[in-house]
Amino acid sequence: MKYSGIDLHSNNSVVVVSDEADRVLVRQRLPNDLAKILAVLAPHREELAGVVVESTFNWYWLVDGLQAEGYRVHLAHTAAIKRYEGLKHSGDEADAAYLAHLLRLGLLPTGHICPPAERVVRDLARKRMQLVRTRTAQVLAVENILARQTGSGTTNRVVQQLTARGVQALKLPEDVARALCANVAVIQTLSQEIDKIERRLRQCVRLRPEFRLLKTTPGIGEILATLIMLEVGTIKRFADVGNFASYARCVDSTRLSNGKKKGQGNVKNGNAYLSWAFVEAANFARRFCAEAKRFHERKKARTNNAVATKALAHKLARACYHMLKEQKPFDVGRCFA
Repeated sequence: MKYSGIDLHSNNSVVVVSDEADRVLVRQRLPNDLAKILAVLAPHREELAGVVVESTFNWYWLVDGLQAEGYRVHLAHTAAIKRYEGLKHSGDEADAAYLAHLLRLGLLPTGHICPPAERVVRDLARKRMQLVRTRTAQVLAVENILARQTGSGTTNRVVQQLTARGVQALKLPEDVARALCANVAVIQTLSQEIDKIERRLRQCVRLRPEFRLLKTTPGIGEILATLIMLEVGTIKRFADVGNFASYARCVDSTRLSNGKKKGQGNVKNGNAYLSWAFVEAANFARRFCAEAKRFHERKKARTNNAVATKALAHKLARACYHMLKEQKPFDVGRCFA
């Protein structure tokens, strides 16, 4: 059997093919051209046990292309691969060979390869988040300008309904009005694009059973249910509820030795989008669910608001795991018993 590792970069890739004794048979740096990479792998295709691709920001085209050609592809979880720091020689070729070595030993930490059809919808939901954050920055800019010029504050809703004619009615200095009009134009454009994305997402997810289950959770509406469902994919890829909570960044990251804290681990390990979604759900749940509010208040009395909100987010994440695993709607008694 043979094993291949690919160290992927922004504009080139290092391809290594090794045998069962870790002897390197192929070591070649290639431009990021799928046809050229396939040509290098082709002579070894029948004997290849698998191809390992480093999980970088630009892996879609390579993994999809290799899978379409029938290769068994593994996405290396780079954050979980720790090489010995005392190595005398290291580099792209050594990294690619090490990926093939881990695959041969069966010790390769892998990431989830989301199917392309689901991935494009998931990335569309992520794009919506990006646009919403950009719109929020523009709204805050308008609020700050109005506070400086008029001495009174305003609300998000009022700012989003503001038009160029409304800006002129404020009778502000010409250049201030010009700046406000620029912000208002960007806000209107972003709102239109966000509405289009939300309509498309509703078409894609409304009829899926996971979507309807998630919506039974307090604090989770259409947008959050869409995002959580798309980021989770299949719940079967999580061994237990602890793995899911950790993936959603709802679990504390600490390193202990002899009962003493020696620092923190990789606090950013996990899914940032799921983490945001469950914190948002917690903020809504404590406003509209009496049981969630009581849980939050008890935690807040012993710690602080931020810790209490994260604890409530952890509760909701665990509940969602069991709901998706058992295909049952939210049970408030079971969650906040």
